[in-house]
Amino acid sequence: MSKIKTAFFCQHCGYESPKWLGKCPSCEQWNGFVEELITKGGSEQKEKENWSVYTDDQAKRSKTISINEVSSAEEKRIVTADAELNRVLGGGIVAGSLVLVAGEPGIGKSTLFLQNGLMLKGVRTLYISGEESEQQIKMRAERLGVTHDDFFLLTETQTQQIFKEIKKLRPGLVIVDSIQTLQSAFVESSPGSVSQIRECAAEWQRFAKETGTPVFLIGHITKDGSIAGPKILEHMVDTVLQFEGDRHYAYRILRTLKNRFGSTAELGIYEMTSQGMRPVRNPSEILITQKEEALSGIAIAATMEGMRPLLIEAQALVTQSVYGTPQRTVSGFDLRRLQLLLAVLEKRGGFHFGMKDVFVNIAGGIKVEDPSIDLAIVSALLSSYEDVPIPQGLCFAGEVGLSGEIRAVNRIEQRIAEAEKLGFDTIIVSRYHGKGMEKMSSQIRVVPLAKVEELYQFLF
Repeated sequence: MSKIKTAFFCQHCGYESPKWLGKCPSCEQWNGFVEELITKGGSEQKEKENWSVYTDDQAKRSKTISINEVSSAEEKRIVTADAELNRVLGGGIVAGSLVLVAGEPGIGKSTLFLQNGLMLKGVRTLYISGEESEQQIKMRAERLGVTHDDFFLLTETQTQQIFKEIKKLRPGLVIVDSIQTLQSAFVESSPGSVSQIRECAAEWQRFAKETGTPVFLIGHITKDGSIAGPKILEHMVDTVLQFEGDRHYAYRILRTLKNRFGSTAELGIYEMTSQGMRPVRNPSEILITQKEEALSGIAIAATMEGMRPLLIEAQALVTQSVYGTPQRTVSGFDLRRLQLLLAVLEKRGGFHFGMKDVFVNIAGGIKVEDPSIDLAIVSALLSSYEDVPIPQGLCFAGEVGLSGEIRAVNRIEQRIAEAEKLGFDTIIVSRYHGKGMEKMSSQIRVVPLAKVEELYQFLF
């Protein structure tokens, strides 16, 4: 019999210690150590899976090689029927890649990947579920209204049993729902523990790399919003996708946090419907409210998410403060950035926001980090302060500096083209964009401004 030992693992980073510690020496978090059973060595421990049989090739021999001898071929990608998923992954699913998808419970992770697996023609797909029965998955598939002859289900949590089935089936794509429910025979602790997640992820990584089969691992997140399990889980995988959105809104956002095969700034937008996740082709149209009459405190910003231009609606409300300390409330925007913009308006423009309550909201329930939204926020604040609506057909793209100057932003040509496509007739940008602006032949009127004071004179 192999001797069973226990060790203490940090729940935040996976650091292993023979005794309990109050503070983790690796990530310096307090009270994160939990005791787990581990089995080290022993005659009964089985050999790890040998995947050379699966690939019908000789096992790869480790040897040194000159960099000039390496063939620089383009990665083979499986192009899915979902254009948004292709965009976020950098053009499709790379063969042999390991992708981790995390999100809130009930946000639609299982629905999205069941739907994509069913829609993938010509690729044998295996969907492994440790959370639902075959009947539950079948009911969901019927609700989605998609069928696929080459789609297989397996409800199992033991990794060794799963790999036996994989050797029989030889799938071209594997979806695991979820990594926290799996259990390896090599580790004695319970499913979802730090050591189990790490061992199971290592086994899937070895399978994906040695067989060239892409694997999607669906993961849980903790109550503070980070991905459950050790931080090493995110380092082991090739791509980390975050599926987010407010359950009170119909729209969901698929964001790339890490991608070894493409850009990390890409974004996919979905609408949750009774028939599953519907990719949104033109998100600008859903993020701008269609209204009959002009209202004060509303400005349209031309922002960029990755390579995709978006037009979003910034809303501001400025009211007289009733209590001693004025309120500053934001939704979808950085609170400290709002305080900075209010200070600029107070100092450079002479507007007294010190006795006003200020509320800022980004319509559609999305969060914006692009600094080019500054100009639209400032315009919405001034519009609400003066209670004068901004003319319809006008949008903004510019960053505001501490001295009140309007700074240039990147990819201005794409922003202008998107505004023109959606029917806007005027866009206000920074004067410091240089000569590239003069060569543009667009129908939209481009107004270059240098200071916040000029913006106020132009609008009011």
